Amino acid sequence: MKGLDYTVLTIAILGAINWGLIGIFNFDLVAVLFGSMTWVTRIIYTVVGICGLYLISLFGRIRQNRIAD
Repeated sequence: MKGLDYTVLTIAILGAINWGLIGIFNFDLVAVLFGSMTWVTRIIYTVVGICGLYLISLFGRIRQNRIAD
């Protein structure tokens, strides 16, 4: 499970960096690399969103680990 957690966290961090670039510089790195709203871009955005949703479960697992300690 740790490998999946680290992969998902890495993808979410890269997505957050992209959103930071959009907010600060109005520069969408994903759109520059893959085109504006192409099917590849949409898949990338979808995967980042799913990773973010998956990371919600991290809160519950952290709490369980603290209770077990």
